[in-house]
Amino acid sequence: MRLDKFLKVTKIIKRRTVANEAADNGRVSVNGRIVKPSYEVKKGDIVEIKFGDKISKFEILDIPKGQSANLDQTIKML
Repeated sequence: MRLDKFLKVTKIIKRRTVANEAADNGRVSVNGRIVKPSYEVKKGDIVEIKFGDKISKFEILDIPKGQSANLDQTIKML
């Protein structure tokens, strides 16, 4: 699943366009590398998102199938 879609489906970011902008502006990194919105996320990836002074970091535990996901089963906050 694409990074931008993953962030929207898991409701980490409410809109896919906002997820796209964050990744395009270099505020999203996966496993220490800045990535584009089209990056294909995998189980075990460590994602870090920077919004202003706030940094969210989490590990992907599962890739959701469909349009919604249970956040507790999908990611683990670090």
